[in-house]
Amino acid sequence: MKHSKDYSRKTIAYARVSSHDQKADLERQEQLLEMYCASNGWNFELLSDLGSGINYNKKGLKELISSIIDGDVGRLVITHKDRLLRFGAELIFSICEAKEVEVVIINKGEDSTFEEDLAKDVLEIITVFSARLYGARSKKNKKLIEELQKAVDVSSQN
Repeated sequence: MKHSKDYSRKTIAYARVSSHDQKADLERQEQLLEMYCASNGWNFELLSDLGSGINYNKKGLKELISSIIDGDVGRLVITHKDRLLRFGAELIFSICEAKEVEVVIINKGEDSTFEEDLAKDVLEIITVFSARLYGARSKKNKKLIEELQKAVDVSSQN
């Protein structure tokens, strides 16, 4: 059964940031998604998560995947590909394709280089593991993350 003309399936807009100090960015993503969906005349449901892009156990993401698998979703709207997941977004996109869910990525923008993506991925992994090792609020962890972020920023500019 084809779903392409089935208007009973909903549009889901999904936003995510990694940490509490990015709450303003989460609000900007949500506003952008709301404006984009509204400007296209789509009725939509907004799901958002505050958590690492390598954590698959987030409430909004689990609800999104469940709705897609159940056949309730006709369209998924995200601001950037990595807002879905840092690793594994392609798996979700494959499920969307199998369930005939249109995926709309608002800001495809200029593709970052392989090196920039790799640097961001490594930073994300180190952030998660150092937070688990040292505690998310420790001075040692914050200093490590700041130094890594500076290195990533410098390498991105070169």
